[in-house]
Amino acid sequence: MSDARQRLIEAFREYGIREGEFQLSSGGTSKWYLDGRQVTFRGALQPVIGQAVVDTLEREGVGAFDAVGGMTLGADPVAIAVATAMGIRAFSVRKEPKGHGVGGRFAGPVTGDDRVLVVEDTVTTGSAFLSAVDAINELGCEIVAACCLLDRGGVVADKLAALGIPFYPVLGAPDVGYAFGS
Repeated sequence: MSDARQRLIEAFREYGIREGEFQLSSGGTSKWYLDGRQVTFRGALQPVIGQAVVDTLEREGVGAFDAVGGMTLGADPVAIAVATAMGIRAFSVRKEPKGHGVGGRFAGPVTGDDRVLVVEDTVTTGSAFLSAVDAINELGCEIVAACCLLDRGGVVADKLAALGIPFYPVLGAPDVGYAFGS
């Protein structure tokens, strides 16, 4: 296990995981909740996040890409951490097109010619992840892979595989002491 991956596990346990009764955005309930932003919005952890993703991609043999991004808000700090670690561009996908300025669903330097990595902090059913994939596909980008910091549901890989997108989570729920989908 890489040092960055181990440090990410420790950070999730210290700052991000809460136990109790929680309603999930997927509609389900859980005895544990991962508030990924408690980890990803800590400046001191940005290098750890970037390196953990880079280590995962290298281990999996993911090829080069031009930009990294995903659905705002969860993906934003992950994308910036990866972009910083790799010296590439980051972008965000808005939930709705912006109604002023230049408009559109994208913020940041991304074009339809780019090869991209789609990221997220944590996924359960992957609904936000899949919405970002749809928007990125509509823009015309080639998605080389998808990555999240923690896969708590264990179902996203199959959904993305059906779209021809390989999925490489840095961690799964068992890595932080819980069963997938619990």
